[in-house]
Amino acid sequence: MAGDWRMDRIGTALRGENPTVLRRLRSGFAVIGDVQFLPGYSVLLVDEPDVQRLSDLPRAKRLSFLSDMDRLGEAVERACRRLDPAFRRVNLEILGNTDPFLHAHVWPRFEWEPADVVGKPVWLYPRERWSDEQFKLGPQHDALRDAISSELSQLPAMT
Repeated sequence: MAGDWRMDRIGTALRGENPTVLRRLRSGFAVIGDVQFLPGYSVLLVDEPDVQRLSDLPRAKRLSFLSDMDRLGEAVERACRRLDPAFRRVNLEILGNTDPFLHAHVWPRFEWEPADVVGKPVWLYPRERWSDEQFKLGPQHDALRDAISSELSQLPAMT
C-alpha cells in the first residue's frame, strides 16, 4: 500500500509518523509489535535506516543498541509480569533474516502458551497467528502500550 508506514518503519519513526513507537531511546526506537499473539511483543529499531547488522555500527553505538535492547526487554518483562501472572520470561533476538535493517525482537513468553510451542522459538508458531485479525495491534492494547512506556520511563539509560 502506497504511503504505508510499514514500508519505512525507521523513516516514519524519525518523522514522528510511526504509530507503533513507544519511546525514543539512545540508539533507536522502542516500538510495540504489529501482532500481539504474545501480548507485549516489542521491537527495537535502529535509528539509521541503512544499518543492516549490529557490526555495521561503530562500537559505542553498538553497545548503546545492546543496552537499549536490554532496557526494552526489562520494560516488557516488568509490564507483562504486572499484567499477567502467567508471565514466564522474555526472549531477546537479533535475527535480520527478513527486514533489511537492524532490529531486535523482544518476545514475552507465558505459561498459557500451547504445549507444542511454549518451549520453542516463537517463529515455530503456526503462520496464521501472524495474520489473524484477533492478534492485530489495536486500541485494545493501549493499556499494554502504556505499561511498557511507563516502565521505559522508569528505567535509566546506561551511560
